[in-house]
Amino acid sequence: MTDLNELLQYLKEDTPAGDVTSDAIIPDVHCTAVIRTEQDGVLAGVEEAAALFSHFGTVITSRKNDGDSVKSGDVVLSLSGRAKKVLLVERTALNIIGRMSGIATRTAKMVAIVRTENPSCRVAGTRKTCPGFRRLDKKAVQIGGGDPHRMNLSDGILIKDNHLALVPLEEALRAARNHSAYKKIEVEVESAADAVKAAAAGADIIMLDNMTPAQVRESIAALNEKGLRDRVTIEISGGIDEDTLREYAACGVDVISMGALTHTVKNFSLSLEIQPV
Repeated sequence: MTDLNELLQYLKEDTPAGDVTSDAIIPDVHCTAVIRTEQDGVLAGVEEAAALFSHFGTVITSRKNDGDSVKSGDVVLSLSGRAKKVLLVERTALNIIGRMSGIATRTAKMVAIVRTENPSCRVAGTRKTCPGFRRLDKKAVQIGGGDPHRMNLSDGILIKDNHLALVPLEEALRAARNHSAYKKIEVEVESAADAVKAAAAGADIIMLDNMTPAQVRESIAALNEKGLRDRVTIEISGGIDEDTLREYAACGVDVISMGALTHTVKNFSLSLEIQPV
């Protein structure tokens, strides 16, 4: 569900005292406009852009939907309304669709690569998101076919290296289990031995962090040898990109989390074309 107040905060950043250019030179006329794609990809953010335009009295006469595959030149939104209001919202709307569609497009590409090697493996995002935009970054990952992973630090227990620098693994797992019986516990490990140790101590999810494909296979083999593989979900993360994704997926893991889905975003290219009525 779109949070209109959140969207209005994005607009306020761009228009703290209105659109002085349009207010100065544009008469109170009506217009039509279209937002058009300039590349192929997967759309996201259309719901948010439409909500902003509608809030300012602009009529949406036709629209694509989030998740639609588009070609360059396709019309995403057709608009009708007061020219000043269309221009007020224009850049914020294009920024939202551009960032979210960039994330959705890249996620869809990564998901397709993984599924050719391991149909049951999920591609997940991380918390490496744009500050203030996390909910929409995560939504875009989902629209692209990915898993959002944790939304925030309150959303799940993930015991990482800096936690384990302060508390021993078994003690950390015991404390986490005592804290809540309703949250799965994930542990980040950097060796096959620690993967076995974490699984034996009751971790639900093992994150193999910054491992090579050979080290991932070694860790899975060690878990199989101890009869622990089927008791845990295996996630891998750290430095995985498009060039190495296929090899990692072929290792037989359950989840591949990629910060690059949201921390290195290539904006999806769109434009708004306006005509007076």
